[in-house]
Amino acid sequence: QVQLVESGGGLVQAGGSLSLSCAASGRIASINVMGWYRQGPGEQRELVATISRSGSTNYADSVKGRVTISRDNAKNTVYLQMHSLKPEDTGVYYCYVNTVTLDFVNKNYWGKGTLVTVSS
Repeated sequence: QVQLVESGGGLVQAGGSLSLSCAASGRIASINVMGWYRQGPGEQRELVATISRSGSTNYADSVKGRVTISRDNAKNTVYLQMHSLKPEDTGVYYCYVNTVTLDFVNKNYWGKGTLVTVSS
C-alpha cells in the first residue's frame, strides 16, 4: 500500500504565501505524476497543478503565475509554493499521486487533504 502524508496547510491573509508538501511512501516502484487538487466550500474538486517525473508542469489558469509545483524524486515528495493568495484559494488541498507499485500495478492515490484558509 502507498501512503501520502500532507503538511503545510493553515490560515493566511490575502496576499500572503503558503507552502504545502506531500510525501509518498510504501510499496512504490516509480511515481509518474504528482500533483495537487483542491475543493472549495460548495465546489467540485479541481486541478491546481501537476508535475511529471521529468518535471513537466501543468497549472490551472486560476493559479498560473501565483503557484509553483516541484518534486524531489529521491524523496518521493511533491511541493506546492503559493503566493499572492486570494480568498477564493480557500479549500481543502489534496495530494495526488499516480504510481506503479512494487506489485506492478498502476494506481491513483489521494491524500486525506489539508485545509488552506485565506482570509480577506
